[in-house]
Amino acid sequence: MRLDPPHAALPVSETGTPPLKDIVISRRSRFFVWLMRRLMRPWLAWMLRGNKERIARMQLLVAAQVCRDSSGLAVDYQVIGAPDRGVPGHVVGDLAQTQQPVLLWLHGGAFVLPASPDTHVRLVARLCRRLDAAGFLPDYRLAPYNRYPAALDDCERAYRALLDLGFPASRIVLAGESAGGNLVLGLLQRIRRHGWPMPACAIPVSPATELGRVHGPPSRPLRARRDPILPIAALQRVDDLYAGGCDASDPELSPLYADCRGFPPLYLLASDAEVLLDDTVLFARRARAAGVEVQVDIWPVLPHAFPLFGMLFPEVRRAREDMVAFARRWL
Repeated sequence: MRLDPPHAALPVSETGTPPLKDIVISRRSRFFVWLMRRLMRPWLAWMLRGNKERIARMQLLVAAQVCRDSSGLAVDYQVIGAPDRGVPGHVVGDLAQTQQPVLLWLHGGAFVLPASPDTHVRLVARLCRRLDAAGFLPDYRLAPYNRYPAALDDCERAYRALLDLGFPASRIVLAGESAGGNLVLGLLQRIRRHGWPMPACAIPVSPATELGRVHGPPSRPLRARRDPILPIAALQRVDDLYAGGCDASDPELSPLYADCRGFPPLYLLASDAEVLLDDTVLFARRARAAGVEVQVDIWPVLPHAFPLFGMLFPEVRRAREDMVAFARRWL
């Protein structure tokens, strides 16, 4: 669903659900969605309800994965930025080649899990290969040991580091999924506050845009049983672990309430099956009302943050191509 021109209303059906992307989801993919609902959603709920030691074990388990396919690009773990503002993270390609674009990807994981090399780095490498770009995934500090604003501070340092390395803002693509999508929208507010140049465009995938209400927006209770990954009741623990005693209606925590004026072109993707569907839909409406160029695609059947799961869902190739096409348009 492409929303064009900039001030057009977000089309919705009589039931309030946005039109779905015209794509057929295979039986194989539907089976894996069913399997995720049976296995992954209970695992995530179990992890989130655990103590700090359990969460730390899960952090180590995820970080221990190895990227088995980097699309032929070099992958490293480096600290970039000024000596007093350095931030570590996964580097894809060569950050010394500042004449090329760079993809700054803010990973998801409910603010408590690190980037998975075999999932996040693999995806970024695939996109960078198609864009002839370098990539950086900041290893931002995680809850519960580091609460807001630690993660967003690290993402801000990462963006500043890319500018200091010599990448023009017009050659930076900012993207991220789930909690990372939340950080993308928080980082855009920080960039505007500092008066720094905006990136060429931003691609939030299944972003969480409301952290103060576990029961709202409406898709959360309505899709609580359908969502293949996210246990919505357990996600309230994420708000506690990440936001702590801060006001969760702060736009940096809940970008749904942000002033979007001056944001770069946005491409939002979400699934009709996920509890965070309306986090995307409502934010897109508000961004468009603020004069932002917005494109939204709502996919059927597939799970939350589905572009990550190319190994399970062959349809994801099309979503990745859509992301590349959008980035190329604005680069």
